[in-house]
Amino acid sequence: MTTISEAEFARICSGIRDDRESIVKHNPLGPDDEILLWMLLSCLISYLNLTDLETPCFNGRPDAETYRNAIRFVLGERRTAPFDVDKYLSELINADS
Repeated sequence: MTTISEAEFARICSGIRDDRESIVKHNPLGPDDEILLWMLLSCLISYLNLTDLETPCFNGRPDAETYRNAIRFVLGERRTAPFDVDKYLSELINADS
């Protein structure tokens, strides 16, 4: 099972935050927070080499909280050490870019 460190998770979040304007512009699927959380989840699925069986599925239309929960779930046992995921999620969606 592939794992992720806090430093690497922070780096991914920072990169998405830095590219926020472009990501939102080219993915007008919903509110900014949903788009950024969707992008982070997609990056984690790839980074952690999740199989189709490990990848979260959604019923109906997912919202920001759905993506937050999916990210927490994906990171559950895949962190090299415990860290506060919500801190990074809040920083990601509340950036003043």
